Amino acid sequence: MNQDTFSVAVGAVRALSMDAVQAANSGHPGTPMALAPLGWLLFAEERKHDPAAPHWPDRDRFVLSCGHASMLQYALLHLSGYEVSLDDLKAFRQWGSLTPGHPEVHHTPGVEVTTGPLGQGLANAVGMAMAERHLAARFNRCDHTLVDHITWCIASDGDLMEGVSAEASSLAGHLKLGKLICFWDDNKITIDGRTDITFTEDVCARYAAYGWHVQSVDSVEDIPALRTAIAAARLDPRPSFIRVSSIIGWPSPGKQNSPKAHGAPLGPDEVKATKRAMGWPEEPAFFVPPEMEAPRAAVIAHGRAAHGKWRLHWRTYAAAHPVLAEEFEQTMHGNLPKGWEQSLPTFPADAKGLATRKSGQMVLQALAKSVPALVGGSADLAESNFTAMEHLPTFGAGEGVPRNIAFGIREHAMGAIVNGMALHGGVVPYGSTFFVFTDYMRPALRLAALCKLQVRYVFTHDSIGLGEDGPTHQPVEHLATLRAMPGMLLLRPCDANEVREAYIAAFSSAGPACLVLSRQNLPTLDRTRYAAADQLHRGAYVLSEATGGAAQAIIISSGSEVMLALKAQDMLAAAGVRVRVVSMPSWELFAKQPEGWREQVLPRALKARVVLEAGSRFGWERWAGDGGRYVTMDSFGASAPAERLFKEFGITAEAAVAAVRDALGLK
Repeated sequence: MNQDTFSVAVGAVRALSMDAVQAANSGHPGTPMALAPLGWLLFAEERKHDPAAPHWPDRDRFVLSCGHASMLQYALLHLSGYEVSLDDLKAFRQWGSLTPGHPEVHHTPGVEVTTGPLGQGLANAVGMAMAERHLAARFNRCDHTLVDHITWCIASDGDLMEGVSAEASSLAGHLKLGKLICFWDDNKITIDGRTDITFTEDVCARYAAYGWHVQSVDSVEDIPALRTAIAAARLDPRPSFIRVSSIIGWPSPGKQNSPKAHGAPLGPDEVKATKRAMGWPEEPAFFVPPEMEAPRAAVIAHGRAAHGKWRLHWRTYAAAHPVLAEEFEQTMHGNLPKGWEQSLPTFPADAKGLATRKSGQMVLQALAKSVPALVGGSADLAESNFTAMEHLPTFGAGEGVPRNIAFGIREHAMGAIVNGMALHGGVVPYGSTFFVFTDYMRPALRLAALCKLQVRYVFTHDSIGLGEDGPTHQPVEHLATLRAMPGMLLLRPCDANEVREAYIAAFSSAGPACLVLSRQNLPTLDRTRYAAADQLHRGAYVLSEATGGAAQAIIISSGSEVMLALKAQDMLAAAGVRVRVVSMPSWELFAKQPEGWREQVLPRALKARVVLEAGSRFGWERWAGDGGRYVTMDSFGASAPAERLFKEFGITAEAAVAAVRDALGLK
């Protein structure tokens, strides 16, 4: 592309960004204006993509980690031929538009990642590069390279200040993710002022220490230097970090290089002055010159040719490797192999039983064999979570198709990386840690729910039942907080066979799912005496009906406390009080059931209800109703053996008995 044409495209990106933010009277114009040359270089020349086929499997991925600069991405999408119209740009940040304030995946054609919370996008990009590595190892053959693409990322100062980016970048350097290229927009401006009020470290030295290939380009306007740096990055086996110096708000005469260009419109007069400085028509707004037709057509043609070349290669690959080709199509469509559920073990009744984390391990090993796309691991707790896939290669450990991931003590990065893997596609990702450490990864959990990502989390040590580690490691409010998160499926099974069904529910879910498992042993229930475990898929079910007549009260419980509920039922039955025990492993699944099922399990007329759970009572009013009583936690835990803790905090069968009697008005 000649320099004149390139300059027209850069001017169009800048003008559209100014106009859209001004029309919305909201947004961030400065970074899109500054980064217009880099953005157009990537979309027009460097990136392998097809605007007519945004989901082509071997396209290069693009992550705008600084999602507040969304108008850069929207302008680039429009100008390079994606289905983002000028009217869409005019509707920037408006209700129902394709151009929301921050990029949203599954919403705007060509947007690969939802970004905005800083640092998340860069960590997602690490996950995308890891997914590419797994797929290349699984499907490429010496005679055919089916998977070979780059993940490009643009990150801001703010992204690099956030801890999640440090965690993820450290892991990326360790793994030598050579298909990851990240540009740091070094504009030295944040909302509160120049970055040197808080941020004076040598960032390039930090990334070199992480094991990245580091380069610097002293001006984003220096296109030859950018091309040279990108060429070197493509050749280096390490992830590449390219510092690019820019002037925020360039070429605004009055607001460039100032925080005033960061998070607010330039103002009508400054927009006009900037356009005059650019030699751009002041009116009309959203002007795209006719000279843009040729570069747009060139990008479309280039993308069509690259995609077409891959499709031809795909046909020869499919002819040479038909089984692999079928598996590739299946995994890229997100489909699990047929009959995968049938490979999972069932468990005989056992009064001694085993911890649900242990039965979860047995289910996971079977799942690993039946689902080759399963990829994941733990944040340095695999020996406690029991989530390593046995006898399978680990990322960074050499030959083979990498499937296990040693995330290190990086819970936040783990959450964001598995999100990136899911966004990339072709893998079935999971992550694992102690349940209490969901606090460290909550922003990534929230984004997984927001984006409806098919990621699974295995959280163990789910209550005060973990014992001696004490209150720092004992989750109390965590069930409540994750139940409050829209779109998150939480499953807390009570025994080994509910674990099996919980895994099926989690891996069948259209969005993210959490498996919440115990450290301590739990009996495996005799399902000839109690209701079948597959009723877990209804969210809640009558595990044990009252005997000797209609139930007078209901005990509702989940996880390990279900066993206490059954004991309380027996104690009450001996005293002539008839109680139904309901296992409620998932509020979310139960809420989706038909009204008839919910009435069958929790009849409105049966108001004497007791909730028995070793967690905060918050939210349980929804199911306990006006007559509810609660045997729950209202404090943090303590350090002692689990049995003593349950007794001291009153999470006992005896407490449940007392609560039932109180609800019924019995002495």
